[in-house]
Amino acid sequence: MQKSPSTLAGISTFFFPMNPMPPFHSLLLLSALFFLLLRPLAATDGAADPLYTDCVEQCEETGCVGDRCFQHCKFSSDGKPIDGPWYMHEPLYLRWKQWDCRTDCRYHCMLSREEERTKHGAQPVKYHGKWPFKRVSEIQEPVAVALSALNLAIQFHGWVSFFSLLYYNFPLRPDKKTYYEYTGLWHIYGILSMNSWLWSAVFHSRHVELTEKLDCSSAVALLGYTLILSILRAFNVKGEATRVMIAAPLIAFVTTHILYLNFYEFSYGLNMKVCVTISVCQLLIWAIWASVSGHPSRWKIFVVGAGEGLAMVLQTFDFPPYKGYVDAHALWHATTIPLAFLWWSFIWDDAEFRTSFHLKKVK
Repeated sequence: MQKSPSTLAGISTFFFPMNPMPPFHSLLLLSALFFLLLRPLAATDGAADPLYTDCVEQCEETGCVGDRCFQHCKFSSDGKPIDGPWYMHEPLYLRWKQWDCRTDCRYHCMLSREEERTKHGAQPVKYHGKWPFKRVSEIQEPVAVALSALNLAIQFHGWVSFFSLLYYNFPLRPDKKTYYEYTGLWHIYGILSMNSWLWSAVFHSRHVELTEKLDCSSAVALLGYTLILSILRAFNVKGEATRVMIAAPLIAFVTTHILYLNFYEFSYGLNMKVCVTISVCQLLIWAIWASVSGHPSRWKIFVVGAGEGLAMVLQTFDFPPYKGYVDAHALWHATTIPLAFLWWSFIWDDAEFRTSFHLKKVK
């Protein structure tokens, strides 16, 4: 998800008004109302359609759907040729993506069946629990991949700009360290954010068990860390021992959750509950702190929080991809791009604010 504090989740939950901005508890109530009213659309599974299943079975026997035939169907599931010399082995990059005869047959039978349904005025349905996306150069969700890459670029730009700002624009201490006491924490945040969006792009390019686990695990790790970071910044925790005492139980919880998902049971529902809970907690902390701290850039926190909450509403719209490419999740990825830039803008402002504060004390 993000992912910005994304991956997968962000909720607008602001209790305190800020002049001249409107009361943010109203946004909280409005968001809650949206989540209650906007339910995911029920969608039958097209994999149970007899016409679809017959198409897949016939394709696996003949290697063709209509006039289109597939090289994968000349190979067994382990990539070995059914017949023919060694040089007929399937290319390594195709085996890495795990495209095989069955996946190609399912994909093209799905497209064929959806064309027939469209001609008869029927709505798209899910196949094996997923909407019918159209591939581009073997990429399953090209729009989501492109938007994930843009989010990755924004995170990289924000992180590099933060580094340059601190070490080349602001004065340093005599020991060459920065005056900003949260420098290391934000460096870690930048690295985790880029890692999260990287695996998001990989997952949307090819849905397999490994890429899904890497995407979810990196998103949970990022969300857990942003919760720790929000506590340390909001309560102005500077002592290393105190930071460790606060971070340790949260790191233990997030680590346990990731291990549970990867090695015991991958539960999408449980993971979403954990992500939403962490997001609510950390955004509440940021909102309350911004309301009472008098920070000169606190309005950016409110805008990011409200934007994340409204963007999360998109996740409740489980509509089929427009033209086979753009669904609600892709739109959520699009909204996180400007929000991520604004969030890094707050981080730069906070670094300047705290550096100025320390320089005044030195003088």
